[in-house]
Amino acid sequence: MNPTPRQLQVFEAVARCQSYTRAARELFLTQPAVSMQIGQLETAIGLPLFEQIGKKIYLTDAGRELQVYGRRLAQLMGELEEVMEGFKGVKRGRLAISVATTANHFATRILADFSKRYSGLALRLDVTNRESLLRQLQNNECDLVIMGQPPEEEGLKAEPFLPNPLMVIASVQHPLATMRKIPLARLADETLLVRESGSGTRGAAQRFFKQHGIRIRLGMELRSSEAIKQAVEAGLGIAVVSWHTVELELQASRLAVLDVEGFPIKRHWYLAQNRDKRLAPAAKAFKDYVLKYARKYVSLPGRDEDGD
Repeated sequence: MNPTPRQLQVFEAVARCQSYTRAARELFLTQPAVSMQIGQLETAIGLPLFEQIGKKIYLTDAGRELQVYGRRLAQLMGELEEVMEGFKGVKRGRLAISVATTANHFATRILADFSKRYSGLALRLDVTNRESLLRQLQNNECDLVIMGQPPEEEGLKAEPFLPNPLMVIASVQHPLATMRKIPLARLADETLLVRESGSGTRGAAQRFFKQHGIRIRLGMELRSSEAIKQAVEAGLGIAVVSWHTVELELQASRLAVLDVEGFPIKRHWYLAQNRDKRLAPAAKAFKDYVLKYARKYVSLPGRDEDGD
């Protein structure tokens, strides 16, 4: 058995897209060329890798196994290429960073300054929710992830680099906006606006209320921090958000932070990666930069959790 790297690349695209046509479009090949590569690969292995049922194709058992090893080989080849580039210094190479939606406000500033130091790097940034971040880490689709809760999944690791306090926000006209030392139980009378399922902030808030025996009335489900802030400002409910997402609105007095018992919820931002992934020089440089300079890109409400 002697499959070529090109055959494995084509196989990975077909397996991921579940379509010869979409894979051909992604690889800038014709569909017959893709079919030929898969046919040659199946001949080399001596087993069928796909089966067609109706108009859809599915991986066979052999295909699923090859997909696992194919991903590992692609990872190793990518790492080898980046390590070789690293011998030339952190002047070239690729860097793929994914961040939680609520971290986008400071992560983009960090990346902007980092890219000025290393202008020869090709940077890719994806902003998404926790569920998607975990999938990307497990599938080795990115180098590093910035997220608000460390992953518990086997094979992943993370380290904290910045406090991430969660606050309760409301409209400045809300009756609670001028109150002090609001009992936590009082929030049971309010409507809580939440992010979509899979959001780390939503999960943290719901765990907090459950731990304290507070049954919260859930209101609208919104898919971005910006939508949450606009809905809160319009008086549609209250929300639990990261301090880092509302700095500008608080400065402009467009939103109010409620003085609620038990808040802020003390959390941290984490840099996460696949435990088995060897960071290329570009990714290693970015990690070091974040750990050293992240605090200069944010403000914190009073004394942060580390007592600084």
